[in-house]
Parts: sequence; C-alpha cells; structure tokens
Amino acid sequence: MEFSDSTMTVAGIPMTYSRVAARALGLSERQLDGLMAGSGMSGRDLLRDDLYLNGRQQVQILSNALDIAGDESFGLFYGQQITPSTHGPMGFLVNSSPTLLEALEGFRDYLPLRMNLTAVSVRKKDDWLECRLGVSPGVTQKVYRLFIETLSLGLLAIAESILGRPLSEGRLWLSYEAPAYKDQYQTAYPCAVSFSASENLLRIPAALVNTVNASSDSRNYEQALDQCRQLLQQMTTDRHSVAGQVRRLLLSSPNHQLVEASVAAALFVSKRTLARRLEQEGTGFRIVRDQVLSSLAEGYLQNTQLSVDVIATLLNYHDSSNFRRAFKRWHGMSPDTFRKRVN
Repeated sequence: MEFSDSTMTVAGIPMTYSRVAARALGLSERQLDGLMAGSGMSGRDLLRDDLYLNGRQQVQILSNALDIAGDESFGLFYGQQITPSTHGPMGFLVNSSPTLLEALEGFRDYLPLRMNLTAVSVRKKDDWLECRLGVSPGVTQKVYRLFIETLSLGLLAIAESILGRPLSEGRLWLSYEAPAYKDQYQTAYPCAVSFSASENLLRIPAALVNTVNASSDSRNYEQALDQCRQLLQQMTTDRHSVAGQVRRLLLSSPNHQLVEASVAAALFVSKRTLARRLEQEGTGFRIVRDQVLSSLAEGYLQNTQLSVDVIATLLNYHDSSNFRRAFKRWHGMSPDTFRKRVN
C-alpha cells in the first residue's frame, strides 16, 4: 500500500475524528484546547466543519488524546466509537452498498477521502476475503497501534452493519506484540485476535461476502458512489495545486459553499494569499466554486430524479430561483432544459 508524500502536509482530514476523540474522553469545552495542543488549532476550531487537518496535525491530536486518557487501551474505546456514518459520504456509500463485499470495496477505494493516513486492500484468497491494513509511515510509533485498532474495528463495524450481527467467524492478525491490555481485545473484538504477526490482516469467510445488505438502497448507493468518485478524482488529478485543494474542501463540505475566508483559513493562509495563488494558476475562488457547484448540479440532473427545488437545497441555495439563475449562467439554459437534453 502506497501513501502520498503530501499525506502529512496537505489539509484534507475532517475534524470529525478529533471530535469523536473529545467525546470519547468526555472533555468539557474548556478542555478542548488541551486536545488540540501543538496542532496549530484551538479548541474552538474543533467545532468547525469548514476546517481540515493535515496528517501531522491529526497524529498530534490523537497523541494528545492518549496522554489525556492516561490509558494505553484508549484506542480500543475510541475505535468502537467510529461507526460507518462517521465517515461522511463514504459512510453513506458503505451503508447503502448492495452487499458486504461492495461495502468493503467502497471503504477501501474511498478511505483516502476521509482518513488518508490509513489504507486497506481487499482480495479473495481460497476460502477467505483478506483485508490488509496499512498506516502511513508518517504516523508515529506512539499512535500506530491506535490507528490499527481504529481501522480494524471500523472494518468489523461495517461487517456487523451488513450482516446484522458481529463477525464472530473472522480472524484478525496484528503485527505488534500483545499489549499489556491484551485481555481487553476479547471484549472489543467479536473474532479471534493474534499478535506479533507478519502483517495486519483481517480475514472474513468468503461465504459471507455476498451477503445482501437489508438496508441497501440502489438510488442512494448510486448517488453516494457518484459523489465519492468526484471527490477522489479531484484528489488525484490536481493533488498539489491550490485550486485542487480548494475543490476538495468545497466537495467535502456538507453544503459545498464555504466562503473564501473559511477556505483560506483551512489552508492556513490569508484570504489575500489564497487569491494571489489562485491567480497564479489562472483561476479564482469564485471560478473554482462555480465549477464545483456546476459539476454537482449536472450530476444530480443527469443521474437522479430529484426535483430542481431539492437539488437547489442540496447545493445550499435557499431560494431555487437563485439556483436557476446560477445554472443558466453556467450552462446557458435552465436546469429543466438541461435535464431534457441529457436524458
């Protein structure tokens, strides 16, 4: 499994996982600064959805969480708080996937959108589906075990959500030595766990991988898949450009319409510096934002039966007439005319 050189320095990890840590620790508002210490972020920043962390910051925050907990086993408790829905668009994709295999493959493919410090590979071998777990080399030894615990428990949570029961038939191998709290693994994990293995590996009986997800919804699945594809495409095609970073922030935001000052803050620069760097790339903030909104609107009109009013709401237009005017400016025609032409 390969990790990008920019994993530790480019802001792209949502605050969600740090907020989960704060809740798991039972912190009060006044104690949040301690969790964020050394990350360049404040406790107030933790409550914002328009700011994103880079890998170094996320490692620092989880390292702080271990210190505050004063308990090496904190990773087990923290990992149990990470449910599929914690992962945003990727979690929506997982929850609506037709089968267990497609849910795991979706998690593998789009994990970089949420937590690019970790990775999973999925392949069938003999009577098993093997899920290999990887962590970025930039993750310190102090928090390595926490990351593996969180990732493995996340995979088991996905399996449980699809199967409707714990994955007791699975088998987990971990590359590190058995920790002092190894007995707690029996409670945290529904399957057998072995330590000091050659790699981090979760095996799932192949007979279970085609289990149908009772909660699957084909329309939701296609919409979630389309959104994740767009996010990943933006991440891989222009990873290092400023415009690409702005696009990723806008696409990852719940309403896709962050203001320029918020995006600049998420990238740790002033609004003026952001404007200058975008100008050097031949673009501007409004142009990038319009491109994102235009692309999302096209996808909704072409691939769903959602009404124009609903699409306007999804894109955070409080008045559908404003959305219609914006769409006509982008495409030279109304949303209704566009839908008729493409369908």
